[in-house]
Amino acid sequence: MASGILVNIQEEVTCPICLELLTEPWSLHCGHTFCQACITANNKESRTGQEGESSCPVCRVSYQPENLRRNQLVSNIVERLREVRLSPEVEQKENLCARHREKLLLFCKEDGKVICWLCERSQEHRGHRTCLLEEVAQEYQGKLQAILKRLREEQREAENFEMEVREEITTWKHQMENERQCVQAEFKELRAVLRDEKQKKLQKLKDEEEGILRNLADSENEVVQQSQLVRDLISDLEQCLQRSTVEMLQDVHGIIKRSEILTLKKPKTFPKGQRRVFRAPELRQILRALDELRDVQRYWGKEKSHCHQATLFSSTFRVFHFLFP
Repeated sequence: MASGILVNIQEEVTCPICLELLTEPWSLHCGHTFCQACITANNKESRTGQEGESSCPVCRVSYQPENLRRNQLVSNIVERLREVRLSPEVEQKENLCARHREKLLLFCKEDGKVICWLCERSQEHRGHRTCLLEEVAQEYQGKLQAILKRLREEQREAENFEMEVREEITTWKHQMENERQCVQAEFKELRAVLRDEKQKKLQKLKDEEEGILRNLADSENEVVQQSQLVRDLISDLEQCLQRSTVEMLQDVHGIIKRSEILTLKKPKTFPKGQRRVFRAPELRQILRALDELRDVQRYWGKEKSHCHQATLFSSTFRVFHFLFP
């Protein structure tokens, strides 16, 4: 009996134009009520005469568009009716079509929706391939199980990517630390004359390290996001498979489509072999050059001529300019 009352109320608050529950109801002075979007479209199509009058789609009585009024009472009734129709308890108890209040026995393969026999004969589903729920449930359950299996494999692969990136970050940190110690040890002998050059080298190394680690951090974030997407989809699939046949099939196409477009991207890495690494022999060349300069300085130090001292400083400048262009 309660279901019959709901059906009657639904008929009263159904738009005569789109045949759906009223959305933002607007009423004419003749008493008929329509969706705002539907009656607005009707205004554009049915205007007659120079005065721009329109006619009611139901009784053909003329009206002025500016005389339309929002029907708040009907709007409130529609909202309450939607709450009742969307109530999980009602749906689970009846498993009825929200539009026709008939049992949901069929599945439309084109639209991926569970429908009743009246829906199958409606314009919306006419000509579509339909099957009984019992016949199609096992087919889609098998598809979902296969997708779940593949996604779990994708999850393992994503986790491996994540681990590889983190290991590479650690390797890069260790390598940069070793190079930093090498630079500091080599420059310790030249601190008096090479302090500025040491700082330049360290700053360049730091900038390179930050750039690489920043890019690797971006790769890590991307892999983590990919892993989360896979986990979320797996969770949705597991929940879907635990639902009733009707609930599982309601959104089965959406889940399948999400799984099909999910593609893991291998994270960007930075091969260490392509990078020029700091090498100490360059510093030994500098030390040899400095030894030669010291020999020159000792030789010219015996001479008191300011001209000789100027020549020494000029030679020193040219050597350093050659080593550090």
